[in-house]
Order: sequence, then C-alpha cells, then structure tokens
Amino acid sequence: MQKMSAKPLLKWGKKHYRNMPWRTTKNPYEIWVSEILLQQTQVQHAWPFYRKFLKKFPSVSALASADLNDVLKAWEGAGYYGRARNLHKAAGIMMQKHGGKVPSDAHELMKLPGVGPYVQAAVLSLAYRKDYAAVDGNVERVLTRVYGYGKEVSKASSKRWLQRKAQGLVIKGESRAFNLAMMDLGATVCTPRRPRCKECPVRNQCKARKEGTQEAYPVKRKKGRVPHYDVVTGIIRKHGRILIVQRPFEKLLGGLWEFPGGKQEPGESLKETCKREILEETRVRVRVGKLRVVVRHAYSHFRMTMHVFDCKYLSGQTKVNREHIKARWVPIKELKKFAFPGANKRVLKSLKANEK
Repeated sequence: MQKMSAKPLLKWGKKHYRNMPWRTTKNPYEIWVSEILLQQTQVQHAWPFYRKFLKKFPSVSALASADLNDVLKAWEGAGYYGRARNLHKAAGIMMQKHGGKVPSDAHELMKLPGVGPYVQAAVLSLAYRKDYAAVDGNVERVLTRVYGYGKEVSKASSKRWLQRKAQGLVIKGESRAFNLAMMDLGATVCTPRRPRCKECPVRNQCKARKEGTQEAYPVKRKKGRVPHYDVVTGIIRKHGRILIVQRPFEKLLGGLWEFPGGKQEPGESLKETCKREILEETRVRVRVGKLRVVVRHAYSHFRMTMHVFDCKYLSGQTKVNREHIKARWVPIKELKKFAFPGANKRVLKSLKANEK
C-alpha cells in the first residue's frame, strides 16, 4: 500500500488556510471550547455560538462557577446539549485538579468528560503544539479515499487503523499545520459528493481517484428506519404562571426545561395522553382544552410530532416524579431565562404572541 506524503498537503494548506476565530487564538481554553462545539455543529453555524459562549464564559473559572442553566441557555440552538453539560463539569474538574487550566498531559486531558481521542489530539496539537494527529470526519474521508480503505469506519478497529495512518503522516513540529490542512482539504475539496479531485494536492497518491470510486468512501453503516412518536404537551396555567419541568440530566436534552407531557400510548386519544402524562410526571390534575399548536421535529435517531394543548389547573401539589429534577411555576415573561429544546420555539412564540 502506497504511503501518502504530507509535504504537498502542508504546502497546499498554507495557501488555502481557512481563517476562523478559533484558529487565531493560542488560548487552550478557547481552543477546547471550539473543538467541543465543532464536534456536532457545522462551521458556519458554530461562529455565533462560539463568540457568544466565550463572551459569557471567558475562562475556565467563569464556566466552572456558572449555574448550569445559564450554560445551557448560552448553548441554546447549538444542539447536542450533553456537550454543554460536559464542558461545565470538565471546567469544575480543571479548577479542582489542574489549577484552572486545560491539561496539557494527554492522559489527564482524556479523563475529562466529553473528551475523546479526536478532541484530545486536536487540543494537544492546536493549543500545545504536540505531535498528535486529529482524525475527524473530514480526515476519515480523505484517508479512506487515499488508501482505498473499504471497511466500515465506525468500527473500533477502523478507528485505530485510521489513527495510526494519520499519526504516521505527522511531521515532527508540524502537527498543527497538518491537522488544519487535512480538515480543510476534507471540508473544501475532498467533499462527500462531487469531490474536486483536480484541486487536490494528494490526487496522484489517491487510490479512489485512480479507480473512480471516490464516492464509495468512507464506508458507513446503513441506517435503520427512523422511528416516529406522537408526543403530547400541556400548557398549564395557575395564577398567571405556567408550569415547566426540567428534563433528567442523564437523558436526551438533559437539564433543559420543557412543558410537561409525554408519548401517546396505543389506543389513547391525544387529550387522554395529555392528562395522564401530566398527572404521572407532576402529580397535577388538569382539564385539557384546545389544541394550541402542532410541532414536527426531527432528532438524529427519531422524529416526533408534538401536540400542544392549553390546560386548566384543577388540583394537585406539584412534585416531579423523579429525583433531582425540578418543576417551576413561571410567569410567561420569565420563560426566556430558561433553556428550552428547539422543538419548543414555536410554542414559546405562540405564548409570547398571546401576551401582546
């Protein structure tokens, strides 16, 4: 198997370098935040969230001392909120064990929540100039095409193989330039569809290009059918306030706030589901009124249709039927202080419109 040469890539990288806010800093904290954000947020969408987040939490100590709800609120709209929870938790660990600094030791860095092999390598190479190859989705695509690697990339054995290949290409002292060039190449030239091979600095070394099989790589696991759920939510009013509950921290969208409700069971009407779910979740009895809005939303592994009903409070002392989860009666004007999932935006908008 022919070995790829990094020299033409580094030369290309200098000429086609993409200037981004997180690339102009040498601050390990700012680089760490950017890498966590970029894991599951596209570059063009990451810019405003990155700036907003750092403005509110400019240091490890500022992030560690912040209330988690404020951290989630600052992350609102970026999605995959587990990243924000991990940032907050990791900042606390840095304050306790690392003097408020992002660890430069590979072993200690890997212990932090939310840090995997990619983030570890990215932070060590970009912030501390250590010779680590950072393999993200763009780099996987470049490597699998160059070497014609036909195994499923999500497998642990494939991850190890790709990491070894990338690490073997790093020239001592050039890891930062190498990683940025590989990422830029994958993002702008070696794209998932219609790659611009004529512009590629390693085109003569690429097996997929020679065989005309570029779009066959990387090999990914076939996705199964995405399930759909009907979810019912209640807007419950009591003395000018609305009931909201916090999602369990260990589950999807953990720590965010929402209006109480849940999945429709077979044979139930939507109103029956609304009444049952609210009682089970909050121990509050309601009369279900008119349908306020229907929201369709897709997540990475399921789709849902959320039916939102106006409800009248009848009786019951509010108590959420889970440990460490809160329930609050909140004036409509104060709802903006809480971090809500994206699916709730239309609901919040409709409530705000009613108040005008």
